[in-house]
Amino acid sequence: MLPEWLPGPVVLAPMAGGPSTPELVAAATSAGAAGFLASGNTTLDGLDAQIARVRALGLTHFGVNVFALDRDPVDLAGMRAYADRLAPEAARFGVTLGAVDPDDDDHRAAKVDLLVSAAVPLVSFTFGLPYPEEVRRLHVAGSVVLATVCSGAEARAATAAGVDALIVQGPEAGGHRGMHDAGAPADAHSLDELLAAVGAVSDRPLIAAGGLMTREDVRRVLARGAVAAQCGTAFLRCPEAGTNSTHRAALTDPRFTETVATRAFTGRMARGLRNTFVDRFDGDAPSGYPSVHQMTRPLRAAASAAGDADWTHLRAGTGWQRAYAAPAADIVRALLP
Repeated sequence: MLPEWLPGPVVLAPMAGGPSTPELVAAATSAGAAGFLASGNTTLDGLDAQIARVRALGLTHFGVNVFALDRDPVDLAGMRAYADRLAPEAARFGVTLGAVDPDDDDHRAAKVDLLVSAAVPLVSFTFGLPYPEEVRRLHVAGSVVLATVCSGAEARAATAAGVDALIVQGPEAGGHRGMHDAGAPADAHSLDELLAAVGAVSDRPLIAAGGLMTREDVRRVLARGAVAAQCGTAFLRCPEAGTNSTHRAALTDPRFTETVATRAFTGRMARGLRNTFVDRFDGDAPSGYPSVHQMTRPLRAAASAAGDADWTHLRAGTGWQRAYAAPAADIVRALLP
């Protein structure tokens, strides 16, 4: 049964790093989806401006995603070796590798403060769980609190933390896996198997995420116990999305034939199109987010600006080939069962 806080069975996923825009959220929401902004890698002022813009576009019901970031342990020797391997490629693009900020927590506490004061209707967390006091404050502000889970154990912990719903993210999803412990073994379950495992240990409403691109995909996860399907890759080619031109072109480039999960770009497992960067450096990349993300960011940005899709991250889920260019409202209507 659809919870009253969900307008329909489709959720627009938050996509950090550019694709999520207020205009994309507004367009998807106008067609009956629950749209989420991505606060990850966004300044506090930037997030405040995006929330204001969403409301200026007439939205009263929307969500914001927060990185519940506990800094991953870093192999310092591995980082130095990785930097040595990457430095010639950065120099080729005329940049130096980025400095690592050991205090960067993505302004989590300040962002939660902002969401409480702004009374944002839906707030989701990834990479970890909200603190009990954060859940309490958000509830007092009238927010529905959601948590991303990638295993039955994470689902049990999220349920005990008092969240209202679980976003069950399968390995097919584009972008980062939202695992709470980046060092835990990769969960081999498919999304369908994961839905069954999570449904067996939690009574919370489940939102399925991972490679969902069509109406048939949405119907499948609803039949397996989800109340909604969260889709991201399906919206990457929308005109309202902030997907950069290099990424957009790569999504239809026949040179790219598969997606892979790699930590080469950020130090955390994330799925995207397999390119030269992945082939060259996947085996060398140490674990450690956001340290690796900070180090590789100038190289990735320069490659994107130069239109070189082989040297930047190209986030995409397993169904990326079924993404098409159309207004977000049309995509939502095509997904609705």
